[in-house]
Amino acid sequence: MDAMIITIVAVLVALGLGTAGGFFGRGYVAQRNDTTARSKASHVVAEAEETKKRLVLQGQEEALKLRTAAEQELRDRRTEVQRQERRISQRDEQLIRRSEALEKRERAIGQKERDLEDKEAELEEFKAKQQAQLEAISGLSMNDAKDLLMRRAEEEIQYELARRYRDMQEQAKEEADQKARRIVTLAIHRLASDVVSENTTAVVPLPNDEMKGRLIGREGRNIRAIEAATGVDLIIDDTPEAVTISCFDPIRREVAKLALTLLIQDGRIHPARIEDMVKRAEKEVDETIWKEGERAVFETGVRGMNPELIKLLGRLKYRYSYGENILQHSIEVSHLAGMLAAECGANVEIAKVGGLLHDIGKALTHEVEGTHAEIGADVARKYGITEPIWRAIMEHHDEEMGSTEAFLVAAADAISAARPGARRDTLEHYVKRLEALEAVANAFPGIEKTFAIQAGREVRIMVKPEVVDDVAAASLARNVVKKIEDTLVYPGQIKVMVIRETRNVEFAK
Repeated sequence: MDAMIITIVAVLVALGLGTAGGFFGRGYVAQRNDTTARSKASHVVAEAEETKKRLVLQGQEEALKLRTAAEQELRDRRTEVQRQERRISQRDEQLIRRSEALEKRERAIGQKERDLEDKEAELEEFKAKQQAQLEAISGLSMNDAKDLLMRRAEEEIQYELARRYRDMQEQAKEEADQKARRIVTLAIHRLASDVVSENTTAVVPLPNDEMKGRLIGREGRNIRAIEAATGVDLIIDDTPEAVTISCFDPIRREVAKLALTLLIQDGRIHPARIEDMVKRAEKEVDETIWKEGERAVFETGVRGMNPELIKLLGRLKYRYSYGENILQHSIEVSHLAGMLAAECGANVEIAKVGGLLHDIGKALTHEVEGTHAEIGADVARKYGITEPIWRAIMEHHDEEMGSTEAFLVAAADAISAARPGARRDTLEHYVKRLEALEAVANAFPGIEKTFAIQAGREVRIMVKPEVVDDVAAASLARNVVKKIEDTLVYPGQIKVMVIRETRNVEFAK
C-alpha cells in the first residue's frame, strides 16, 4: 500500500515536473521564434521601403521622359501646322494670281473672237468677190466647177484603183507562182528515178563467129525462119561475135532477142527448134509483161484495175519515147500527179490513176489508128475506167482541160519529160535551142542582153531603161512569150523574165 502510494506520488511528481518543464520550454521557444519573426519583419519592411523608393524614382523618370516626348511632339505639330499654314497662304496667293491671269486671258480671247468675226466677215465678202471674178473669168458657175472637179477626182481615183488592181494582180500572180513552184519542187524533190535510153535495135552477143553461119543456115533457111517467126530483121555483118536485131515493135524485138539467146545456149538451130524457142520466148515475155504491169500498179497504189489494162501497162516496159522508158515515165507521172493533187486539194486517186494510164495508148499505137491520147481514153473507157480518169487521159496533151486532175496529169507529164536527164538530147541540139531562144528575144528593140539559162527553161532579158519603161517591159515579156510559142518547139514550159534596172551614180568631191 505504501509502495503504491509512493509510486503514485512519484508519478504525480513526475507529471508535475514534466508539465512545468514543458511550459517553461514552450515559452522559451516562443520567445525565440518571436524574436526571429520580428527580425525578419523589420528586414522585409526595409526591403519594401527600398523597393518603394526605387519604383518611385523609376516612375518619376518615366513620367519625365513621357512629358519630354509629349512636349517635343507638340512642338513638331506646331511647326507642321505653321508650315501648312504658310503653304495654304502661298496657294491662295497663286490662285488669286491665276484668277487674275484667267480674267485677262478671257478678256483677250473675247477681243480676238470679235476681231475674228470681223475678219470672217471680210473674208466672206472677199471670197464672194473672188468667186464672182473666177466665174466671170472661167465662164463656169460654182456648181459646174464642182462637177468638173468631181469628174477629175473620179478619173484620178479610177487610175489609182487600176494601178492598185494591177499591183495586187501582180502580187497575187507572184504568190501563186511561188506556191506552184513550191508544190512542184516538193513533188519533184520527193520523186527521182533513173532514166534508161534505148534504140530500136538490140544486140545479141555470140560465143564465136562460127555461130553466125549456123544462124544463117543452109541457103539462109535458119535466118528466114527466125525473121518469119519473130517479125524482125536479123542483121549479121562484120561485127565480131555479135548480131543485131532491128524492129520498131519493142515486144517483137524482145521476143527475138530472148529466142536467139535460148537458141545459142541450146546449140540446136533449125526451123523446128526456132519455132519452139520463139514460142517459149513469147511465153516468157508475156509473163514479164504481166509482172511489170502488176509492179507498176503496186508501186503506185492503184487498186481494182482490169487485168487487160495491167497487161497493157506491162507492154509499156518495152516502149521508149525519146529514150525514156514509158512504163517508168508513167509510174513517175502517177506519183507526181498524186503529190500535186494532195498539195492542191484535188482528188488524189483520179490524178494517180490518170497519171499511170495517160500513155496507155502507146501500147497499141502500132495496132490502132489515132493519137495515143485518144486510143488510151477509148481503152480506159472500154475496161471500166470512170469518166474523170479517161477524160484526163484524153486531155493531157490539150490546151484546155475539163478538170483540175486533168491539168495536174498534164503538168506531171511535162515535169517528168522535161526534167534534166529524162530524155536524150545531143549537145548540138541543146546549144541550138539556147541560141534560138536568145535570138527570138534579141529580135525585139530596146534589149541590151539576153541569157538563156536553166537548160533552156528560162530566158532573162536585160532591157535599156531609157528606152523601155515598166509598162513596156510587161508588154515585151508577153510578146516574147507569144513569139516563142509560135516559132519554137520545146518540152515543158519556158519562163521569160524581163529585167529593167536604173542606176544613178554620183561622186562626192
